[in-house]
Amino acid sequence: MSSINASQSGSFKIGGELEVHRLGYGAMRITGKGVWGDPADRAECLGTLKRLPELGVNFIDTADSYGPDVSEPLIREALHPYKDLVIATKGGLTRTGADKWIPVGRPEYLIQQAHKSLRHLGVERIDLWQLHRVDSKVPRDEQFSAIKSLIDDGIIAHAGLSEVSIDDIEAAAKHFKVATVQNKYNLVDRASEKVLDYCAEHNIGFIPWFPLAAGDLAKPGSVLDAIAKKHNAAPSQIALAWVLQRSPVMLPIPGTSKVSHLEENVAAVGIKLSDEEFKSLDEAGKKAAA
Repeated sequence: MSSINASQSGSFKIGGELEVHRLGYGAMRITGKGVWGDPADRAECLGTLKRLPELGVNFIDTADSYGPDVSEPLIREALHPYKDLVIATKGGLTRTGADKWIPVGRPEYLIQQAHKSLRHLGVERIDLWQLHRVDSKVPRDEQFSAIKSLIDDGIIAHAGLSEVSIDDIEAAAKHFKVATVQNKYNLVDRASEKVLDYCAEHNIGFIPWFPLAAGDLAKPGSVLDAIAKKHNAAPSQIALAWVLQRSPVMLPIPGTSKVSHLEENVAAVGIKLSDEEFKSLDEAGKKAAA
């Protein structure tokens, strides 16, 4: 495992400035069941976080709502002061219990949460702050204007959006430079294909969440299974390798609370799919998504 390193995934400059290795880490799973409360194995979670820089992972994505207020402080405990790490967080969702997520886009709330994340992460400025969801109950321009004020006030360096359409991105771009877009995307969930292509065209980092999912394609006898066997890899590793090869702006953030699973994910950067393998997976994924 000592030879695997996320640097093999290539690099991308978020906002044209923050250079990261394309394979990142999502810190949602270092919380309790239902992304609620403290993790069952705190020591293992801290060990997983501390392993990240050793494996060359220098891009970490979290949110104030993970826990809530559990993931950010754990990241600080394990990795502060952050040496050559880009820590991204999100705001705009509030929690009332396990697996319950409620969008709140009032400008004063977004600004308050960004300030809180600043304290929890122990930084003077947040590298990348993302609107977790556009709140349909609040005019989106008011939400985007609040984000612009966070940039102007030096609270955040770069801003991104999550679960948005091309129209949302273009509306936000009238207020600030959109550095990243974080939408659900994987081999068998291709609903954001046009958004991904738009991001590639405008050099916006695309952060696919749930990137390892392969659905029925992971079953024995499938195309994915056959390619995994050929590479002596797990189906999830092949699914991740496919995501990485899909676009140069792709910044997958597979999450885990286990060191062994983290190492398995990072090992996927060493898998190079042939053009034929990539195409066959692409076609199978589109069929499965239909």
